[in-house]
Amino acid sequence: MEDMLELEVHDLEVPVLTGVYSEETHLPQPLRISLTVLLDAPSHFAPDTPLSASKNYLDLKHAATGALPPGVHFTLIEGVADHIADTLFLQDRRVRRVKIKIVKLAIAEDGESIGITLVRHRR
Repeated sequence: MEDMLELEVHDLEVPVLTGVYSEETHLPQPLRISLTVLLDAPSHFAPDTPLSASKNYLDLKHAATGALPPGVHFTLIEGVADHIADTLFLQDRRVRRVKIKIVKLAIAEDGESIGITLVRHRR
């Protein structure tokens, strides 16, 4: 069994152009995005292990925020999730699996979480 490391970034609130209905297509919608990334891990992390042995958490945050193309409308939030996964796979060969959870905040009532979770594996 291979050693793996899970990196997590949760509850990023990101405005994204997404939606199917006409009332959704003109303005960005607030999405709550959470990522869990599984990557190959070295056999041991010593106190002086450099960051290059892991992955910078800000890379995950960037994939879910700054790496989303400005002005592009995603019909489905599944497309947003796939774009994030593709970005992370391109960033780092050690990424083996990406799990992206997206909640559409604009349609939630009374604290509901309405959205999707997409899991992609490196092919």
